[in-house]
Amino acid sequence: MARTKAFEIDAVLDKAMRLFWTQGYEKTSMQDLVDNMGINRKSIYDTFGDKHTLFLKALARYDQFANDLFQKASDSETTLLGKLRAIFHSAAFQNRTSPKGCLMVNSATELAVIDPEVGAILQRMFTRNQRKFSTLLGQAQLHGELSANLDPDALASYLNNAFTGIRVMTKVSTSDQELDQIIAMTLAAIRS
Repeated sequence: MARTKAFEIDAVLDKAMRLFWTQGYEKTSMQDLVDNMGINRKSIYDTFGDKHTLFLKALARYDQFANDLFQKASDSETTLLGKLRAIFHSAAFQNRTSPKGCLMVNSATELAVIDPEVGAILQRMFTRNQRKFSTLLGQAQLHGELSANLDPDALASYLNNAFTGIRVMTKVSTSDQELDQIIAMTLAAIRS
């Protein structure tokens, strides 16, 4: 008879995700994972595989978390500027108990060049975010909120870059006012 796991897989995966988010991949040892996840090394290997495989699963978990946050923020408003403001605010001021920054951005700067598998996954994640911005902009054009003369794909690229930047700034800025100003200037550029 197979033994049942004495832990909830998503709960311990969330712990691994938060540890990688806080410390990065290279700085996180297997012992750190054992200590933080609260399960033994054998259970980690049996359930998740090696450290790299666990990281990929944690990154997928983060992707789900970030997508949910983006969608919830977008759905909370009705106008383009309202949606964008909510999306940027969700990235800049997400739950203050979360690690600072963004696991996706952190992983891109740490691993994308040296780990082709992670790089490809991150590229898909960044591309999907850009498509989400492009879709919002296209809808705004259809509703007359945004000039039809603007290229939604080019503007989406700008927004995706700004969205990445705000997530980097949350790691170094101690001022909510500074983050608010960055968001306000980003939105002002869209209006002009």
